[in-house]
Amino acid sequence: MADQSFFDEGALVSVLTTEPVGRALDYRAPEGGCFAGAFVEVPLGPRRVLGVVWGAGEGGYDIAKVRPVTLVLDAAPMAEAMRAFLIRAAEYTLTPMPGMLRLATRAPGLADPPGPRRVYRKGWAKPDRMTDARTRVIAVLDDYGGAAFTLGELAALAGVSTSVVKGLAKQGAVVEEEAPRDLPYRRLDPDLAGKDLAEDQAAATCQLRAGIAEGRYGTTLLKGVTGSGKTEVYLEAVAECLRMGRQALVLLPEIALTAEFLNRVEERFGAMPGEWHSGVTQTERRRLWRMAGEGGVGLVVGARSALFLPFRDLGLIVVDEEHDTSYKQEDGVLYNARDMAVLRASLCDAQVVLASATPCLETWVNAEAGKYSRINLTSRFGVAEMPGLSAIDMRAETLEANRWIGPTLASAVRERNERGEQALLFLNRRGYAPVTICRACGHQIGCDHCDARMVEHRFLKRLVCHQCGETKPMPEACPSCAAEGRLAPVGPGVERLAEEVAERFPEARVAVLSSDLFSSARALKDKIGEIAGGTADIIIGTQLVAKGHNFPLLTLVGVIDADLGLQGSDLRAAERTFQLMRQVSGRAGRSERPGEAMLQTYQPEHAVIRAILSGEEEAFWRAEAAERQAAGMPPFGRLAGVVLSSPDVQTVFDFGAELARRDAPLRRIGAQVFGPAPAPVARVRGRHRVRLLVKAAKGAALQPALAEWVRQLKIPNNLRLAIDIDPQSFY
Repeated sequence: MADQSFFDEGALVSVLTTEPVGRALDYRAPEGGCFAGAFVEVPLGPRRVLGVVWGAGEGGYDIAKVRPVTLVLDAAPMAEAMRAFLIRAAEYTLTPMPGMLRLATRAPGLADPPGPRRVYRKGWAKPDRMTDARTRVIAVLDDYGGAAFTLGELAALAGVSTSVVKGLAKQGAVVEEEAPRDLPYRRLDPDLAGKDLAEDQAAATCQLRAGIAEGRYGTTLLKGVTGSGKTEVYLEAVAECLRMGRQALVLLPEIALTAEFLNRVEERFGAMPGEWHSGVTQTERRRLWRMAGEGGVGLVVGARSALFLPFRDLGLIVVDEEHDTSYKQEDGVLYNARDMAVLRASLCDAQVVLASATPCLETWVNAEAGKYSRINLTSRFGVAEMPGLSAIDMRAETLEANRWIGPTLASAVRERNERGEQALLFLNRRGYAPVTICRACGHQIGCDHCDARMVEHRFLKRLVCHQCGETKPMPEACPSCAAEGRLAPVGPGVERLAEEVAERFPEARVAVLSSDLFSSARALKDKIGEIAGGTADIIIGTQLVAKGHNFPLLTLVGVIDADLGLQGSDLRAAERTFQLMRQVSGRAGRSERPGEAMLQTYQPEHAVIRAILSGEEEAFWRAEAAERQAAGMPPFGRLAGVVLSSPDVQTVFDFGAELARRDAPLRRIGAQVFGPAPAPVARVRGRHRVRLLVKAAKGAALQPALAEWVRQLKIPNNLRLAIDIDPQSFY
């Protein structure tokens, strides 16, 4: 299908809708005709639904009975490369096409006319009185930092009626104004002077610019130690892309990273880029979606879903911290944004930069095989030096009961604080305690809807299930034996660690960084900015703090339990522990003051711990690759997970067993089926879960075989089946 295919009025066109009908449907082109790729509204039963003109209709029936397209949206048509990307992504992930189209149209009001609309911003006046509802409206406006909202959007976010917003507007606490809809973004100037680059940075920049200038596809691993200036290098690649008149996309793994990054972009290019993530208002999402298609935005910074924006001419995709597990979407459409970025770039002649200090093994192997180019930045930028790394053997430490900071680490923290420097204590476990047990009967409090223990969150005064989000107040008596005063926390979370820090360092200013403790992404970003400015002496955090943050005063990182990630039988346990420890250690000493990282461990002789301390990363990757290759595991083999769930445990096991018996389509490609077996978390939100695992050779045609395999059985109404190609987790 060519981009400029035009269908005259009354011609039969095929329209793919976002509704789960399984295929594109035929309609008649509207008055004035339409192009292939046009976004349209079409009748489906009694409703009007969103769709895209996919090509010529199939025909074969009375055209007079075919309903016409209702409306052609005032939006740039979807480019042919984007349509090809959705098709290829659907084939790879085994996702129905309507599901892929929903990913590509995740913006509100796409059918609204382009005229002005009324918006609401925070005003300067104080209301005559404050109610709970009014407080919630003001809190939303504060969280979003001056953004404009439509009336309905602001009311919905605050959980109030529209009359509350209008009441605040009458008193000047909220400003109501008319604003043009969907204006282009300010132009970024690629020729403004960037930072002075070190010699290796300048060489890396030249290599990336060359590929962009040629307008060809290519993927490059930009591997640099933490603090080596990878961001400055790929921003110069962005500048070259903008000079070529093409668009660029930078994917970040964590919303909290965007504030500092946006400031760097504005400093480099003189204007702010477009933002796309859950912390952006719906009004801005619609604007960015439209401007991406019209070419009215040059650079977009966003979360993984930004990959599905309808860019007019995408020339560069940067995947920052490419190893991060948050690039894998684990519900709905199951895809890995890193892999999909490479696919999308290959279809639109764009360059991909995969940036990381600790790349995932798949990327490392592709670079070793020459499939990807590789650029190494081996030293920190400017005067900063890499932190010293050491292990604290906890078998030789004396710990009091309910204490997790050993004497050696405590002494180092105190020393840093006395010098006016910051220390970070890292524990990758949210909440107060992972288990609450009754000392009378041994009962462990679990979720009513999941086979998971509830985690005590003392700051919230509640128990929380980290699988389904269910919460309930902390009980005073044991739910099993009714004994009062016998419930006890077992093990530490960051909140319990904060309690210990407050007792041992009473003069220190303490900040806890955990996603549970912030009401919005903007509140989290503001807190990180305050910490970087020196408002805390001791920072306590989960893996949230390992992702690219720059705290100039931070000179000590203490890892409370370096062995935590090595437990269990996860395929990627060693790789992820290595990445996490190296990343969090890299937060120390990023400015003039030297840094140090100390790992508390009961296994200092473990191969992963030794590799972290030695810094011999290449040797670690080679050893890890050799083990995976010997076992035929990714990236040298292929895996697919199949998750079955149902409220009825017998239904899900019977279906799984029958599916496993009918494995002939998989045996034909040499694949093996393991299971069915209860999932590690066997019940989530009241649904019993069973897993099957399919293992195949690297070159096997896995997706067609999987599709044929599951088509053999009719799925019962109360059963859900999800196929996860290249699974990253196995919960």
